[in-house]
Amino acid sequence: QEEDGQWLKCWLSRPGVRRPPSVAMGKVHGSLARAGKVKNQTPKVAKAEKKKPLTGRARKRMVFNRRFQTTVKGPKKGPNSNSK
Repeated sequence: QEEDGQWLKCWLSRPGVRRPPSVAMGKVHGSLARAGKVKNQTPKVAKAEKKKPLTGRARKRMVFNRRFQTTVKGPKKGPNSNSK
């Protein structure tokens, strides 16, 4: 390992050789004093209670009814639309 260190020092001391970023010691991306600033500023909101999602046969039935049984006049809505 000492040979590697000697070789690296010799190679970096040559004129015109720039130090690669992995060898350069020092700064990282921004100051660590500001780490987590945005997360700490956002207000904590409690999770709302939700109905448990359907599984198995009941889910298949709901998906079938949503896709094929309910026909609505007018333009077709996408699967992610929240409007009724």
